[in-house]
Amino acid sequence: VQLVESGGGLVQAVGSLKLSCVVSGTTFGLRAFGWYRQAPGKQREVVAAISLGGNTNYADSAKGRFTISRDNVKTTVYLQMDSLKPEDTAVYYCNVRSGASISWHEFLTDADSGSWGQGTQVTVSS
Repeated sequence: VQLVESGGGLVQAVGSLKLSCVVSGTTFGLRAFGWYRQAPGKQREVVAAISLGGNTNYADSAKGRFTISRDNVKTTVYLQMDSLKPEDTAVYYCNVRSGASISWHEFLTDADSGSWGQGTQVTVSS
């Protein structure tokens, strides 16, 4: 499985960025995906996840500001990030799990399983 993230960069606070994750080597339509982030000195944490059916879940820090989506034709997962804050600064990673039915609880509690992209840096200046 290969996941290639893009779209990160430097943005001012309250600005927006849209991250993309192109996926290959797996049956995209039968997989759940998550976006994680890791800030310097902190543990990796889930930001959002989307099921194979398109159901979405968000960390409290992302609710109302971030939107995860998927395009099964383009085999791409997106993370639209609006109203960005300096505390959103981190490396953002795309994640795919091996099962077809992955719960939000699993994304929350297991930040190691599955396949990962190389990450894309997001820096939000104040």
